[in-house]
Amino acid sequence: MTTALLIIDVQNAILAGKGTPERQPIIDAALNETVSRLQSLRAEAHRVEAPVVLVQHDGDPGHRLAVGTTGWAIRSELSPAEGDTIVHKKSSDSFFETDLADRLAERNVTHLIVGGCMTQFCVDTTVRRAVSLGYDVTLVGDGHTTADSDTLNFADIVAHHNETLDDFDAGSARILVRPMADIRF
Repeated sequence: MTTALLIIDVQNAILAGKGTPERQPIIDAALNETVSRLQSLRAEAHRVEAPVVLVQHDGDPGHRLAVGTTGWAIRSELSPAEGDTIVHKKSSDSFFETDLADRLAERNVTHLIVGGCMTQFCVDTTVRRAVSLGYDVTLVGDGHTTADSDTLNFADIVAHHNETLDDFDAGSARILVRPMADIRF
């Protein structure tokens, strides 16, 4: 079994302007903490020579993640390192109309450790699709985040998804939610 680290949409403007003026600094701080955890996981993946895949959302012109803009760039703390794979996507599903499955197959990956942004969209959709495709998934419970919605704050959205996705399965493949401190490659 080969394990890969999959980091989804940790881009400069991923959560920019998504909160109220009062909430945006709190959302930004949570994102910074999440990025720090993912940075540590990536360092460990590199240390043990596990594959690292960075997924980057390609927004249309005018979108906060418009291709080629500063907002579209992957956060500097997670800038692609030598050997990292970058997959570009245009939808919430990191597998939809991308070469992600092919890139994982090249490395014989059967298990994904997943973190990133945004919890209820790209992270949720990608981990569910991964399990449906036969990958075992470890979702980093404190390694994904999002912005507030109209009815829930980001922490509640993250907690809900951690609870909902833990032990989610499709056939023999399963999602387990674990904190970063418990993650092993």
